[in-house]
Amino acid sequence: MWVFSMPACDFSFIECVCTALGAAIARAKRRLVYGGGSTGLMGEVSAAALKQDGDVIGITPAAMMSVHGSAPSVHGVGRLEEIVVDTMHERKVEMAKRVDGFVALPGGFGTYEELMEVTTWTQIGMHAKPVIILNVLSFYDPIRGLIQNGIAAGFIAPINEKIVVFVDGPADLEEHASFDWGSAALEAVDAWTWEAELLYDWTVRRREGRDDVELGAT
Repeated sequence: MWVFSMPACDFSFIECVCTALGAAIARAKRRLVYGGGSTGLMGEVSAAALKQDGDVIGITPAAMMSVHGSAPSVHGVGRLEEIVVDTMHERKVEMAKRVDGFVALPGGFGTYEELMEVTTWTQIGMHAKPVIILNVLSFYDPIRGLIQNGIAAGFIAPINEKIVVFVDGPADLEEHASFDWGSAALEAVDAWTWEAELLYDWTVRRREGRDDVELGAT
């Protein structure tokens, strides 16, 4: 599972959500793949997975590792692999090819960008993997509204709404602190199905030495 997020501002119980998610992934014998490092919500998720004897892979650009450091060290448990890459795009490619789904916690611009990119990759057939959004305290309601607006305006095909699954938790927001977000996330991943027609053959590669005539240029 690729999980992404950024540090929370005022969600006082958000660390409990992170712990539940990391622990659930480890207990289910699934591998946690994340952007590496030991800070923020993702540091909490990875530490929780390692404490439950989970497999964790952290993938980090060298520039960020020099600032944020490596993944958290949890004594005596878990298996941690760290991979250092050169660019942000390489980081995302390396993470995406190692997972069977994506889970988003509340976050900022980086989280939004990753959400949209992996959703687009499923839409255009680069992979067929679910995007699960943990809508803690209705944080992601504006994203849901944006998707619905895109469908209404004709920019998003209605079937593509199914790529993204919102886990809303209890209707009573006061119960969100005690809700098992980890188990709910994995249940959403396992329940996801996708039957859209593939638009492109991503095994196709450009031919070396093509000229303008072959490319159809004018």
